Amino acid sequence: MKSQEERYLAIRNVTLIGVVGNIFLTIIKLFFGFYGKSQALIADGLHSLSDLMSDAVVLIAAKFSTQAADADHPYGHARFETLATVIVGGILLMVGIGMLIDTTQRLFDPTLLLQTSSVTLSVALLSILIKEALYQYTHLIATRIRSQMLEANAWHHRTDAISSVFVLIGIAGSLLGVSWLDAVAALIVSVMIIHIGWSLGWGGVMDLVDTGLAKDKIISIKKTIQSVEGVQTLHALRSRKMGANVLIDVHIMVDPRISVSEGHQIGEMVRSTIMKGNDAIKDVLVHIDPEFDISIPTNLNLPLRDEITERVRQYCQTLKINDPIEKMTLHYLSGKVTVDIYFSLSIADNIVEAQNLSLNLSLNLNKLLVDDPVIHGIKVYYST
Repeated sequence: MKSQEERYLAIRNVTLIGVVGNIFLTIIKLFFGFYGKSQALIADGLHSLSDLMSDAVVLIAAKFSTQAADADHPYGHARFETLATVIVGGILLMVGIGMLIDTTQRLFDPTLLLQTSSVTLSVALLSILIKEALYQYTHLIATRIRSQMLEANAWHHRTDAISSVFVLIGIAGSLLGVSWLDAVAALIVSVMIIHIGWSLGWGGVMDLVDTGLAKDKIISIKKTIQSVEGVQTLHALRSRKMGANVLIDVHIMVDPRISVSEGHQIGEMVRSTIMKGNDAIKDVLVHIDPEFDISIPTNLNLPLRDEITERVRQYCQTLKINDPIEKMTLHYLSGKVTVDIYFSLSIADNIVEAQNLSLNLSLNLNKLLVDDPVIHGIKVYYST
């Protein structure tokens, strides 16, 4: 993945090329649109002007969105890119609606229709060539750096190219005597601009409100997680987008008796496997569960180690067990606590004696737990 600085430079450079193209096209379209009396070309000139406005938004957003994370924005600034996408979509919507209203009025009042000049035909053809070239270049860079904002701007160029095709047809028809065809071309262009503006804007809004990934991608991620050794099941898989990046968090269930470090290793393998080969996924947060915590919620009334250790020591003193406990492992499962305690094998003469001691101590300790509201069971082990 490219660095943030490289990403910013790529967006800036391609957008500046678009700025130059749009300034040129806006001037010649509006000038020759009014001079040649082509309503469609004037509408197309306004479309190019909206492209110029969106270029300005992209340049500003690119500067902010590629900044590194800071204290106020610990997840980074990628949402500025999404916000810019919404703004670009909004600009397209406003331009399209304004064009639609004006064109509709002209269609219903033939006295408002303009008689076009042949010079406008060459301008429309030039616009098609320039805007399609800008689309291809911008789309190429957007795909390479995975920029949703730049992709939106690329489609802004493409809509201008397509609208110029309709303008070309409308002007040609008008020159051949079908005076209303120029206005119809402008109407088609306005509807197309509204559609693209809505698609881009709504897609950006969905990302801003943390809409998850598509169902097929979620299914693929689930299969990837389940392929990792040690994962028994998973749940609470969630996803959201921040600009071009995807963030994932998931709960996985592992064997409750394994060590914390093994559980952590399994979690890191899940994280690495999901991100491998998928540059769009920036981070994966894996929560390790020893049991399916949806069906068995965590019992927050259970005490932590210090209180349980004191209880176990009291039980040991009741049975006159004065040997120091070398290790104690607590298991919080099914809303209860079970305890594994380990004594040194040195107090037993042989393995058989240690096994008998372990069994007898476990039985005696568990007899004392009948009325214990906290500890569900105790197992005794001897280790070297």
